[in-house]
Amino acid sequence: MWAVATFLVATVAVLGVSGVSIAAYAAWDVTSSITTVSLVSDEAAAAPGAAPPPEISAIDGGVNLLLVGSDSRTGQGDAYGEDEGGELNDVTMLLHISQDHTNATVVSFPRDLVVDIPDCPEGGGYTAPINESLSQGGLACTVLTVESLSGLSIPFAAEIQFNGVIEMSNAVGGVPVCVSELIDDPYTGVYLEPGTSSLSGADALGFLRTRHGVGDGSDLGRISSQQVFLSSLVRTIKSDSTLSDFGKLYGLAKAAASNMTLSDRLASPDTMVSIALSLKDMDLSKVTFVAYPSYSADWVPEGKVAPDTDSAAVLFAAIQADQPVAVEAPGGIASVLDPNAPVQAGAPATTAPVDPSVPVDPSVPVDPSAPVEPATPELGSVNADGSTVLPSNVKGQTAADYTCSVGND
Repeated sequence: MWAVATFLVATVAVLGVSGVSIAAYAAWDVTSSITTVSLVSDEAAAAPGAAPPPEISAIDGGVNLLLVGSDSRTGQGDAYGEDEGGELNDVTMLLHISQDHTNATVVSFPRDLVVDIPDCPEGGGYTAPINESLSQGGLACTVLTVESLSGLSIPFAAEIQFNGVIEMSNAVGGVPVCVSELIDDPYTGVYLEPGTSSLSGADALGFLRTRHGVGDGSDLGRISSQQVFLSSLVRTIKSDSTLSDFGKLYGLAKAAASNMTLSDRLASPDTMVSIALSLKDMDLSKVTFVAYPSYSADWVPEGKVAPDTDSAAVLFAAIQADQPVAVEAPGGIASVLDPNAPVQAGAPATTAPVDPSVPVDPSVPVDPSAPVEPATPELGSVNADGSTVLPSNVKGQTAADYTCSVGND
């Protein structure tokens, strides 16, 4: 989840708004709570004679972190249903930060995406839904699976469980979430009337978990609904009311660290601070959430989806080239633009002058306020702002886009 990024931002903000002695204690207290796990790349980096991990600014092509949400009930109490054994990565997100720290892309992988799970230290070597990779070999196996699927090298990874989501949403004081249609899901106990509600604790977790209550009832719909929450969470974290509140920041960082497992190289305080610095001042419009493209296919089991490797190739080529990405329009299966969203500074006008290059029929009156129909950008082309145009089936939004979740009627 975006929990890692918000934790990193909070950590460096704590250092910025507090006194030296308090900041030193906070940094020690937070990092002392972290649980770590080794990745295959960690072991290679620790080999005799290996060079120390490079600073973030020196990593070629940006920084890649895998963020995993586990459905394990171990140590979580009985509030989340019966423990069915095993551990599935029902949320798998890849966070890419550009090397110049001007943009970030978050790719969500559907849990039902059927992929080749590679040979992992403790299992794998077969084709299955991606959410089985965690149970096959832990976080390291999920990293290897996403590396194989994306062609990217992923040196950092983190795993968070249910309680972590609850405690982080409480620490930030709630996350405002817009709902355009009634969400009523008896499976997770989520009931939200149309409008904006501040979600925290179990309500926030239930909203992130609900699948039957949003969109078409699929995991693909849940991803777009999660993007509504995550974009609002990022805006909340970066707001003045949070960044200037040491208590909130410290509580957020502590809640995250106490409920997360981090890979060895990510758990280093120096690494966390250097990554946090790259995120702290990033423009919200340059933080883009997208869903890995997929489609229904005869060769996958019922209810599962196949990877659209052609569309994905455009997405990961942009990430490999360290370019920002642009979706066709904000929203997805279970999210739409908020009609009551605040007007953003510098936002384009809703109408445009008539394009003088277009022939005008003299018999038809010209409306000078009518918008000009923009030309459809070429797939994979680069916009004026340097962003790569993604295929229409790659859905998502930026953190600056105010969106609402759509209920499943």
